Amino acid sequence: MSIYVGNLSYEVTQDDLTQTFSEYGTVKRVQLPTDRETGRLRGFAFVEMATEAEEAAAIEKLDGAEWMGRDLKVNKAKPREDRGSSGGGSWGNKGGSSRRY
Repeated sequence: MSIYVGNLSYEVTQDDLTQTFSEYGTVKRVQLPTDRETGRLRGFAFVEMATEAEEAAAIEKLDGAEWMGRDLKVNKAKPREDRGSSGGGSWGNKGGSSRRY
């Protein structure tokens, strides 16, 4: 399991997050997702700690804390949901009439 960290500055680095979260235990991994098209940071991250106790301590201390000019949103990350296909309806009918002429 990992920690979701939201409302991050777009200037944050993996080293910044590692340093801050290491105050609460061992940081195993930091992920900073980027936008596929622009390559810019998306304003959130995922941090994995060595134990659940360390995760809980980091969440308790950092959720709502002001850091790099922003109020952090820190909580347990939720499992990624399967979004499935984005289309509705059948393959052959793209929103038009299904009548044949």
